Amino acid sequence: MMTKAKSILLSGVVLGAFAIGGVSLVAVTHGSVGERIADNQYQAMKRKLDTILPAEQINNDPLQDSLRVSARDLLGADATQVYRARHDASPVAVVLEPVVPDGYAGPIKLLVSVLHDGTLGGVRVVSHHETPGLGDKIEEAKSDWVLDFTGKSLTNPPLEKWAVKRDGGEFDQFTGATITPRSIVNAVRDTLLYVQQQGESLYQPIETETATIEGGQG
Repeated sequence: MMTKAKSILLSGVVLGAFAIGGVSLVAVTHGSVGERIADNQYQAMKRKLDTILPAEQINNDPLQDSLRVSARDLLGADATQVYRARHDASPVAVVLEPVVPDGYAGPIKLLVSVLHDGTLGGVRVVSHHETPGLGDKIEEAKSDWVLDFTGKSLTNPPLEKWAVKRDGGEFDQFTGATITPRSIVNAVRDTLLYVQQQGESLYQPIETETATIEGGQG
């Protein structure tokens, strides 16, 4: 017959085994959920990049070929990611994530694709808090305004024309909302200036997964 002490010991061992098994199951489940979230984020970002990059000219994965840069004066953030698109060893484009600090209702986060020849591959708004029905026309789903940047450069239009029409420039503003488009036009222009200043350094190979480049207006 099992003594009371042995019974207590056996119960403790059984409970301990269940506890270890439970912790392991939670850890495995948490890891699986984390992997799915990371994969979903990766796929969502890839879809965004595909809309502003010339996919037929690229044979690398820009999300796996990136570096961080620091240039608050031109990119609006202490650090932002730069994704490099290539065909073999030849540079094709870079995609930056500038932040527009002076939107009407707060910061606006962009994705800006700049081809190797200095022209814009496209601009997309990633996040904003602009007024529905007015400033939110910066979204591609609400209007085609943001598509007008595609193909533009620092010489097309000339630099002095990088402004909304109300300020003597070439870009449309919205009825009842000038601050938002003005801020984005300025941010896209500054991103082009940054890429022009940095030149080939943005495409340089890096030994680690991410590196940081300091830069800005000289």
